[in-house]
Amino acid sequence: MPEETKRYKILVVDDEERMVRFIRINLEHDGFTVVEAYNGKQALQRLRDQTPDLILLDVMMPDLNGFEVLEMIREISNVPVIMLTAKGEEDDRVRGLELGADDYITKPFSQRELVSRIRAVLRRVEGVGGSMHGLIEVDDRLKIDFDRREVWLEGKIVKLRPTEYRLLYHLVQNAGWVITHDQLLAKVWGYEYRDEPHYVRLYINYLRQKLEKDPANPKYILTERGVGYRFVDFRREKPS
Repeated sequence: MPEETKRYKILVVDDEERMVRFIRINLEHDGFTVVEAYNGKQALQRLRDQTPDLILLDVMMPDLNGFEVLEMIREISNVPVIMLTAKGEEDDRVRGLELGADDYITKPFSQRELVSRIRAVLRRVEGVGGSMHGLIEVDDRLKIDFDRREVWLEGKIVKLRPTEYRLLYHLVQNAGWVITHDQLLAKVWGYEYRDEPHYVRLYINYLRQKLEKDPANPKYILTERGVGYRFVDFRREKPS
């Protein structure tokens, strides 16, 4: 049993018992603890009772579908969620990410892909480490304290999901320098995601919506077209 995974509890939500059994066998083989739910109501109850470290959530379910369940989850928890989507359903994948999913896996998938995706997401939500300490005053509007995992905008705490927080950390850590799409994918999502550039664009947009006064004309997170993104160098210039 791999030491690195045996402490993680995964909630598997799917109305197909064979799929749940397949996932359970493979995850337990890799040292995960598995909790089962077969519909949306059970999933929400398991979330409250079992406090899983990650949720695998099927899209196509009767009564409450995966998107409706995800919206309810996000009202009460930032637990990472990986959506299970049908092959070729690009709209499902985009919608899931926009509603707050951390990733998606397309059916059918292999044991190796499943475990790799789960580990990658769990790595992202582990505490951000690094050399940035103390309160960072970007300007009069925006203040960040990575030690306390707090972001303040105009005197109020901004709620960031784990992936948004990790992305912000790497942008601020390299303030004034351009970080390429590939570098951000590797640092924030992991090398498994090198062929998923849309993640960067989507989460940059999330951060801008939460932090920028005018997201269409950002002052903090700047686009270097065709290359990547640059966080304003607040140590030399103050955003207006």
